[in-house]
Amino acid sequence: MTELLLVGRVAKAHGISGELAVDIHTDVPEERFAVGAVLTARLRDRSVRPVTVSTARPHSGRLLVRFDEVPDRTAADTMRGAQLLVDADDLSPSDDPDAFYDHELEGLAAVRTDGTPVGTVFEIARSPAGELLVVKKEDGTEALVPFVRAIVPQVDVKSGRIVIDPPEGLLD
Repeated sequence: MTELLLVGRVAKAHGISGELAVDIHTDVPEERFAVGAVLTARLRDRSVRPVTVSTARPHSGRLLVRFDEVPDRTAADTMRGAQLLVDADDLSPSDDPDAFYDHELEGLAAVRTDGTPVGTVFEIARSPAGELLVVKKEDGTEALVPFVRAIVPQVDVKSGRIVIDPPEGLLD
């Protein structure tokens, strides 16, 4: 089965002509939302359908996107909350050894520098301050770990683990 990865989420309709305000969940929005790009939209009712980007432009930290299949405000309103997804097989490998796709990190074991298990990377959260690893700890609670080299000195996707060196109190 094809793995679909989140690249955006429709926040709301914008204006009356079918344009949508999209929260970005990708490091390369200019590539994922290029004119002609075909995405899979997973609607709130869990149905899926392909959508083709006809225009995209930045606006207040979001993208304003128009899809060929969304001709007006009425159609745009049905898209509110939709997840915009791409096929993982369509992603080109990164040339940067320090750049990772979310799906490469999710599921990795998180261990301290001495090898002590901490938990598993559950998801990647984005904040204005940067990316955070959401780690489901061994005790079932979650910890937010800033994804910066000082705290995450090693990521080894092939061996299935990340090494974290948390400052005191981060995992409490």
